[in-house]
Amino acid sequence: MLTVHSEPVQAFSADFDLQGDAQTGVLAFFTPLGTTVARLQWSNEGAYLQASGETQHFASLDALTLHATGAVLPVASLFAWLQGDALDTPGWQVDLQGLPNGRLSAQRTAPEPAAQLKIILER
Repeated sequence: MLTVHSEPVQAFSADFDLQGDAQTGVLAFFTPLGTTVARLQWSNEGAYLQASGETQHFASLDALTLHATGAVLPVASLFAWLQGDALDTPGWQVDLQGLPNGRLSAQRTAPEPAAQLKIILER
């Protein structure tokens, strides 16, 4: 679940599949029934958002996540965090204590808007 404390507050909850690495990857979001809601893809050439039958191009993954959620999200850091590495990510505080039980949480404290990310992994 992602909560962005913007005006108005935005909250997102979805199943996801993360593949690749920080330089080249794909992050897909699904409904509980398995329908793809959105697909983010990134490489050195930029980032793409596929949603609602349309594809949008962005200069970077940060620009894409800012457009989609209202906050720059640490997608590249997720790869380290999911491996148990509390990679220092400016503006973010990650809590990996629950990772052995499939839980990860992170909070964005700066810059505004604040955001909270909670991940529950299926094993």
